[in-house]
Amino acid sequence: MDEQRSRGAGAANGSAAGATGATAAAAAAGAAPARIRPATGAVTLKQVAAEAEVSLATASRVLHRSGGREVRGPLAERVQTAAERLGYVSNPHAQALARARSSTVGLIVHDVTDPYFAAIATGAMHAAHAEGVMVMMAATFRDPELEIDYLSRLRAQGARGVLLAGSGSTDARVSGRLAEAIAAFTREGGRVAAIGARPDTHIDAVVPDNVAGARQARAHLEALGHKRIGIISGPETLLTVSQRLAGLGDGLRIIAADFTREGGYQAAKKLLAAHPGLTALIALNDLMAAGVLAAAKDAGRKVPDDLSVIGFDDLPFAADLSPALTTVRLPLRHMGERAMSLLLADPDEPSPKTIDIPVDLVTRASTAPAARR
Repeated sequence: MDEQRSRGAGAANGSAAGATGATAAAAAAGAAPARIRPATGAVTLKQVAAEAEVSLATASRVLHRSGGREVRGPLAERVQTAAERLGYVSNPHAQALARARSSTVGLIVHDVTDPYFAAIATGAMHAAHAEGVMVMMAATFRDPELEIDYLSRLRAQGARGVLLAGSGSTDARVSGRLAEAIAAFTREGGRVAAIGARPDTHIDAVVPDNVAGARQARAHLEALGHKRIGIISGPETLLTVSQRLAGLGDGLRIIAADFTREGGYQAAKKLLAAHPGLTALIALNDLMAAGVLAAAKDAGRKVPDDLSVIGFDDLPFAADLSPALTTVRLPLRHMGERAMSLLLADPDEPSPKTIDIPVDLVTRASTAPAARR
């Protein structure tokens, strides 16, 4: 049994009144109890679950009627027998916490105004609504310390689970502290899932193939004859950025900026001024790509006649840009749905699970064969 995979009832550790008198009476009658409760404290729901060889959530469903699914038959009898044998007495306050934990989940994103996170949130909220669960969303503004802080706050509020939708950090110190916060959350019966890989953690995750997507983008340009390619990168402290850069490989001009339209505009303006011979630019998200198109226009570079542009994510507006943007498509709403489904899955299911999400390049009007210059 993996205690860290329990959710919902994890906060519902019961307590028992002292049973010393009952134990003494049993001894006086010559009947030794099957197992004597330690005198150091009350019997907990965790001990009952271990005795019955079931998950913490299953024990809570039997004894507290929590989780919305009734357990019957031999499994329920086994839990009841274990509780009676250990002298377990439920704690009404803990039960109330468990019920509160079962109705709300947190969704932590980097930026609520970013269409990338809006699409993910839409999918996640639809999946939560189908299960009767309310979602509280918070934005970190790409500050990893805020992500850790929000996770601790949601833990204190008794949230059932937390979905981390923003990219993880390449900073080992930050990822280590996040792993500690996740471990504390799961020890109390909560559950954490993520979109994207999270180093040093053992949580469910939906992982898009950023490396493969970046390779497709570069291969597409090279097939069109482009040899002088520039990269408009986001912050390299983000795992998503490091993965996409890894897929693009070496030998490219790279400039980093904020993951925003303005960041893309300013970075492209500088890169084109410093390296006017570039014939193609790859932006590591579509917001930046929109800024790249604007910067190219201001620099007198026609897209795609003498400058091809590729984005990443395939946000809803990508097809409406002028010209329509060639980009790497991620099924963002689907990713949100799958990640929330992992978060709300039966705690008895094996964990952690990783769902790999394939990506593909969508070719539109912003790329063309390299001009002879």
